Amino acid sequence: MHPWAARIQRAALFMFASVCTWYSGYLLVELIPDAPFSSAVHSLRSFRERPVLQAPAPKRQKCDHWTPCPPNSYAYRALSGGGRNKPAKLCFEDELLIGEKAGNVGRGINIAIVNYMTGKVIATQYFDMYEGDNSGSMTKFIQDAPEKSLLFMATHDDGGSRLNLEARGAVEALGSKEIRNVKFRSSWVFLAAKGFELPAGTQREKINHSNKAKNRYSGWPAEVQIEGCIPKEPH
Repeated sequence: MHPWAARIQRAALFMFASVCTWYSGYLLVELIPDAPFSSAVHSLRSFRERPVLQAPAPKRQKCDHWTPCPPNSYAYRALSGGGRNKPAKLCFEDELLIGEKAGNVGRGINIAIVNYMTGKVIATQYFDMYEGDNSGSMTKFIQDAPEKSLLFMATHDDGGSRLNLEARGAVEALGSKEIRNVKFRSSWVFLAAKGFELPAGTQREKINHSNKAKNRYSGWPAEVQIEGCIPKEPH
C-alpha cells in the first residue's frame, strides 16, 4: 500500500472514531433523566445552607462561679482592688454588695455585713485608711454587727497606713490571720462569721504584698479573691 493511502486510511478511522464517541455521549445525555442531577445539585445547596449546630453557651452561675453551689447554700465572691482604676467587689448570692456599679466602693477597707439566717444585706461601708482617722468608726462598725452575721472585707488602694491596733484586733477576733500584715496598698480579702463557725475548708482569707513593677498595675499589688459556697444551716 502506498504511504499516502495509509495516511488516508488512518485519517478516516480517526474521524469515524470521533463521530462514534460524540454520538455515544449524545445518547448518554438523552437517556439519563435530569432528576438525579438536579437532586444532587439541590442536596449540595441544602447542605451548604443548613444551619451549623453550635453548643449552647454555658449557664452563668451566681457571683460568676464556674460551677453552681449545692442546693441550700449561699454563693459568695470577694475581690480586692487591683490598681488605681479597678476597685474592690463583694458579691453574695449574685447581689453586688459593694462595687463600682453599686456606687458604694472606696479607698481603704470595704466591709459588707449580711444576715446569715435570711441572706439579706444589713449594712455596707468603706473606711479610708490613707486620709483621716477612721479606725475607730471601723472598729465600731464591726462590733455593732449582730450575731449570726457574715462580714465580707476587701481592700482597695491603701487599707493599712492608718489602721490602728484596736481595729486590727477587732478583725483578728473574727478569725483573721493576716490583718496584722496588711500594709500600704496590700491586696487583702477576708470572710468572717460572727456568732457561729464556718465549715472547715471554707475559703476565708487571702493577701498579696507583691508590687513588682512588671505587673499589669505598674507596681501596685495585683488583686486577690476568695469565693465559695456556705451552707445555709449554721454549724
